Amino acid sequence: MRIAPLLLGVVLAGWGGAMASAQADGPIAERKNDMKAMQRELEAMKAALDSGDIAAIAPRAKTLHGLLEVIPGLFPPDSATGDTKALPAVWSDRAGFEAAARNAIAASGKLEQAAGSGDKAATAQAFREMGAGCGGCHRNFRGR
Repeated sequence: MRIAPLLLGVVLAGWGGAMASAQADGPIAERKNDMKAMQRELEAMKAALDSGDIAAIAPRAKTLHGLLEVIPGLFPPDSATGDTKALPAVWSDRAGFEAAARNAIAASGKLEQAAGSGDKAATAQAFREMGAGCGGCHRNFRGR
């Protein structure tokens, strides 16, 4: 009969660890990871643009586009509190937040298209517009 309490303890410890992991891997952690990934893509694209390697930008813009497409879903109502810089406006002005996200998504598509054309000037302009697209969310929906 000693095995049953031991087994129960192991099961409960595993369940508690799984619950803690689920909380740590929730939407706040997921969006932080996605934002960091977006930042890496933008930094790499900036370096490629500065060096004139326009061909390197299109695949990164495509990756960025995919990351941006999931942004609205990374802000469910139950993720408004915790270790987050998201402002309450994300949830109170959901239509505005989603419109800002759509603008950023569109800008990333335009950047991918411009980079795919090989036109450095068009790519540089689209990159600036991408920055404005990011700012559209960060200005109104992200705290400092």
